This record gives sequence, structure tokens and C-alpha cells, in this order.
Amino acid sequence: MSAAVAYRDATPADGPELAAMARRSFTDTFGTLYRQEDLAQFLDAAFGSAGLPADLTDPAYRVRVATDNDTIVGYCKIGPVTFPGDWPDSAIELHQLYILGEHHGAGLAPVLMDWALDQARSRGATEMILSVFVDNHRARRFYERYGFVEIGKYTFMVGDHQDDDRLMRLTL
Repeated sequence: MSAAVAYRDATPADGPELAAMARRSFTDTFGTLYRQEDLAQFLDAAFGSAGLPADLTDPAYRVRVATDNDTIVGYCKIGPVTFPGDWPDSAIELHQLYILGEHHGAGLAPVLMDWALDQARSRGATEMILSVFVDNHRARRFYERYGFVEIGKYTFMVGDHQDDDRLMRLTL
């Protein structure tokens, strides 16, 4: 990793590179947990043309990327809450905060999280909601350091596979 990590808002032109980075990050982190057909189905839905790249043209979502030598190595996406339940209009969801493994511990995640919180507050959000895999201890500790607290369970689908996630909330 170079010392010249830069941050900027994602644009629709970033769609293919951002989707490829997200696929790689998810697969590197969780790929061994699923049957290949479940993983492929999830990756296509989440990061195919109707997924993450389409969100780059939707004003309800904001995406910030971290680049190293102009290559996307991390990103953060916020937008409307999509979890089932009765959420206040002033709630916002942290949909994804992904960093490629070779960049873990380099300080990218806090910069992206600070951006997400600033964006949420500037939109008038009063709380941020996210889900995290129950066994992703590194991510859970990271969110807890920011003050997120567990508020319930959530079934996260990867194809036909049901993951045990935890919903977390931060009052802004």
C-alpha cells in the first residue's frame, strides 16, 4: 500500500471497478462459508449491474471510495434503511463498509466511517443502522468503538444460505 490513499465520492463511471472490488472483498472474507452457487447468486444480486453500480446513480445513496494509486481499495455506502421493521424516517443505513484485506489496519475504515457519520448527520439522520455477521468479530469491535449497540438479530441471505447477523444502532 502506498502512503497516498485518497478519498472521493464515487461516480457512475466507478461502477465496474467498485463492483469488482466489492466482490473480491466479500469473497476473500466470507467465500469459504458458502456453496459456490449461493455465493454466485449473492454476488450477482449485490454487485451486478442492478446492485451496487445502479446505486451510484440513485440520489438516495451516497458512496465514498478510498483509492490507492487510483485503484479502489475500499468504500462505504449509506442510504435508506432496508431492514424489515418500523424504522423512523430519520434513520439511515450503513449498507457496506468494505476494505480489501491487504489494507486492513491502515486507517481507511475510520476515515470512511467518519465520512458516513458526517453524511448521515448532514442529512438530518438521528440514528444509523447496520447489520454485521455474528462471527465477524473484527467488524463488530470496530462498530462498538464508535458506539453502535446490538439491537437484534437479522437473517442475511447469501443465495439460499441464511447467515446469522446482528443489527446494530448508533444514535447520532
